[in-house]
Parts: sequence; C-alpha cells; structure tokens
Amino acid sequence: MVGLAALVFFLASSVRHGLFQSGAFDLGYFDQAIYLISRGELPIVSFWGYHFLGGHADWMVYPLAGLYWLYADVHWLFAVQAIALALGAIPAYHLALQAGVKPPQATALAAAYLLYPLVFNLTLFDFHPEVMALPLMLTAIWAARADRVGWFTFCTVLALGCRDGLSLTIAAMGIWLFFWERKRLCGAIALLSGVIWFLVAVKWLIPIFRPEGVEATLRYAYLGDSVLEIAQNLFLRPDLILGRVFSLPTLEYLVLLLAPLLWGLHPRHLTPLVAAVPMLVVNILSESPTQRNLVHQYSLPILPFLLLAVISAVAAHNAWVRQPRRIVLWATVAFLLLGKYGHFGSLYLESLDTWGATRQAIAQITTDESVLTTHAIVPHLTHRPQIRFTLADTPFDLQQFKYVLLDTRHPGWRSTPDYAQGLVKQLQGDRRFQLQLQRDGVFLFVQQSGL
Repeated sequence: MVGLAALVFFLASSVRHGLFQSGAFDLGYFDQAIYLISRGELPIVSFWGYHFLGGHADWMVYPLAGLYWLYADVHWLFAVQAIALALGAIPAYHLALQAGVKPPQATALAAAYLLYPLVFNLTLFDFHPEVMALPLMLTAIWAARADRVGWFTFCTVLALGCRDGLSLTIAAMGIWLFFWERKRLCGAIALLSGVIWFLVAVKWLIPIFRPEGVEATLRYAYLGDSVLEIAQNLFLRPDLILGRVFSLPTLEYLVLLLAPLLWGLHPRHLTPLVAAVPMLVVNILSESPTQRNLVHQYSLPILPFLLLAVISAVAAHNAWVRQPRRIVLWATVAFLLLGKYGHFGSLYLESLDTWGATRQAIAQITTDESVLTTHAIVPHLTHRPQIRFTLADTPFDLQQFKYVLLDTRHPGWRSTPDYAQGLVKQLQGDRRFQLQLQRDGVFLFVQQSGL
C-alpha cells in the first residue's frame, strides 16, 4: 500500500512538473540550493537573493545534496517527497497497534492517512522539506510510548531540521507527552529542544543569512514587526486576534481539516491536539489565506495529532465509525471531494499550447550561464548559479543574462502578457541579443559574446 502510494505521488508530481505547472517558489528554490551544495558552491537562491538557510533554517536539505552529487535531477525531490509522505502510513499503523487497535482497523487507519487529501495535494505543490518531518514525528511518538528515548531524540532532532516553524509543534508535543502521556523524559527533551531550536533559528541562524530576519513575519504585520513582538501581542492584544479566530474563514478551515477524519474524532480523545495548537493558531492568524487550506504545506504538522486522536478513539471503541471498510469508504469519499487530482484535466493543461515550443527552447540552452525566464520555467533550468524570473513591477538589466526565455501567452506568476510583449520588443531592438527561437508565442534570445 505504501509502495503504491509513493509511486502515485511520484508520478503525479512528475507529470505536473513536465506540464510546466511547478514554479520557482518552491521547487526551483530548493532545486537550485541543493544543486549548488552538491557542486561545493554557496547555496544562494539567485531569484530570492539569500542563502536558503535564511528562509526556514531547514538544514535537513543538506543530505539531499548527496543524491544530486550522484546525478543532478529535480526528480530526486519528487521521489523524496513521495516516499516521505507515503512512509507516514507505517508508523501510523504501528501507533494503532501500540494503542491496542486490531490489525484490520490499523490497516484501515493507515489507508485513511494515505487518503487524507492534504497528503496527496502536497505532492502537487512543488517540494517542501517538512514533508520529511511527517513520518519522523509519527515515529518519534511511537518511540516515546515504547520508551525508546534514543530513537525519540533522533527523530525529533531530524524533524526540527526540516523547518524552523516545526519547533513550535515539537515544543507543544513535549508538553502533551509530559503531562498527558506521562512520558516525562521524552516530553522534556521535546519541549527543551523545540524552544532552544526556535530561539537559535529565529534569533541567530536566520538573521545570519537573511539580515532582515524571519520573512514569514510579514504575514502577521498587524501583530508586530518581529517574532517576539508578535508572540507578545498574542497575549497583550486579544482584540487584534479574536476577530480572526471567530470568523467564517476559520470555520471553513476547521471543517476542511476535520472532515476527512470526523468519523473517528471523539471529545474524550482530543488531548493529542494539544501539540497541534501552535500551528493551528499560526495558520488562523495569518493574513495569507494559503495557510488555511488542504493544498499548501502549512497544515502538515497538524495531521499527526489528528491521526493520534482518531487512533485513541478507535482503541477505546468510541469512534463513530469502527468497521475497517467504512473507515476506508469515508476516507475515499473525502479524498474524492477534497483531492486536487482534477487539476490534471483542467488547470494543468492551460499552457499545453506552448508546451512543445517551451521544451524546444529549453533544449537550446546548452550552458549553465545566467537565464531570465518565467516563474514556471525556472525549475527546469535551475542548475546554474544565476537565474531569475520576470516580475512585471521590477526592471531588469538584461545585459546580465546570457539567455532570455519568454512565454508571451503564459507569462507566469507576477508577470503579464503586456509586460512579456514589452520585453520581447526591447530585446528585438537590442543588437546584443539574437533571436534564437520564436514559436507559439515562445521567444528565446541569446546574448552574443563581445557585443
């Protein structure tokens, strides 16, 4: 079941990428950083302008460079993501057995995990290192309950390296383990490591590589200008947050999160959700609606604890649905309603009219010199030190690029057809650039040496 899921996830993400539906953020971002690490170069993401650690202190990206050292290809990231997401079913299954759930029900719970819409949808949204934390956190909880302190610590440390924000979840998990699970040592380890890594990442590591500090604070500007000021105002200014907490978007978000597992949630078995509270609050209070859906990665840290709440209810015979077939049926219906597989027949085919021309143009970019192109084409050309994507509100010094590849029909995120057409006219009038290819609205210009 895990192998089949991993294969489906990998194929889905690969096909999406092949249809030019991935983007500079976030696939190109990590692809370029890992490629540069594998070549012994400083991993500065050229279209962002900073070392990738200045984003989310996700040092677990470094081991992935070993794969790129063997053979540099973005499909490694799709494989890692697919395997990590699918592997979460294994500790989910063993957590269910550990809690006393019968094997057929445990298998159904593992299937419910794999069919949870967020798990599939994440495979369709580029690449994010925190997917590696999903099986690690589930395994850590199993280890804590089994009194395997060494394995618990190992999994916890690796999970923290997948994203700075996971430190909040790990710290809250420590509180849950300490007070509710009576796993004092593991709880203390999680709480202390989460708090320490949060402070190290936010106050020291990220500012080293991005002097402006944590970029995500811009989504909470109404609460303050820094992480600590935002945290302070959560307690001192309840008037700023109550309107967001008690709102229709929040209710909609909670329905999306809970509906796929609602069959197994019971009021007596919700204590694991203590660990999900920080990320739930962060998502609800954000000014970005992308943090309140089952498409983006922001809700991923909540899933393990929703699953644990369901496992606890099933083990105590308090779940509303207990028969394995009905569990799988509910999960399947939720997937059919909330999974984004339909994009393959609609959204992902929107740029099919320029697909052939774009591939032909990419094949003619034969060196690793600098490129200016669209947001969607960037992750197909990130194995180079310098690449940028067009921004309608940002002027570029075209002389700094060896290649300029534009799709005037589909100019991409943060660009417009008029802007793309204007760039084409500008390049056609610049004797330094030669038009290498023009087909179906796709233009490839190459700067001539010595001019």
